[in-house]
Amino acid sequence: MLLVIDVGNTNITFGLYKGDELLTTFRMVSTLSRTSDEFGVWIRELLSQNGYSHTDISGTIIASVVPNVMHSLTSAVKKYLDINPMIVGPGLKTGIRIGSDNPKEIGADRIVDVVAAYEKYGGPVLVLDFGTATTYDLVTADGEFSVGITAPGIRISAKALWEDTAKLPEIEIKKPASILARETISSMQAGLMYGQIGATEYIINKVKEESGISNLKVVATGGLGRLVSNETDAIDVYDAALTLDGLRILYEKNQKPLK
Repeated sequence: MLLVIDVGNTNITFGLYKGDELLTTFRMVSTLSRTSDEFGVWIRELLSQNGYSHTDISGTIIASVVPNVMHSLTSAVKKYLDINPMIVGPGLKTGIRIGSDNPKEIGADRIVDVVAAYEKYGGPVLVLDFGTATTYDLVTADGEFSVGITAPGIRISAKALWEDTAKLPEIEIKKPASILARETISSMQAGLMYGQIGATEYIINKVKEESGISNLKVVATGGLGRLVSNETDAIDVYDAALTLDGLRILYEKNQKPLK
């Protein structure tokens, strides 16, 4: 079995695959400092709680946008799973041409997402990831990734509201019944959600306009992506497992398939 690990700014997401079947997922926060032993014990315990053993794992791949986590995490995988993990970075075969002016600046998570979207849905494709930041990445029909847009994520915007304004409270992020809000909570929810939906539609349309690609497929992923995709026709597909599938695809491209 293959254990894929996506280290984001908010959460570390684990996915366990048998072939191309995603068997289970589990998460831990990435904002807490942990030793390699703590990571190792948690990984073994979470596998056990989901009905699997660490001895079932025969391969691991990690993509990370949080460098400070990597030493402890990779050490844990080596010590507690007895596996030398594959790390997403320069040198891996991706099947995507990077046309950016500075390829080294592109986050591992974005590479993983575009690889998955191109493999699963073909090109041209625009990949939206609603994470800590909201990213928009364009892959052309012939597999070139050269265009990327980065915007504040919904949670960042919400946090700015309640941390930088004295009287606004911390709220649940959801779409209110109406944009015509009559009190503080729903007015904040309306601004956050309808603002995100409007920004999403505008950016998608602007990318189509300036790229000249009218048949662009739009694929979304990320924690709050479903909320947005449910409210707009500008997004064609919401794929919750896109990043984890991308890690599996990258592993398979760079190593013999697992039994």
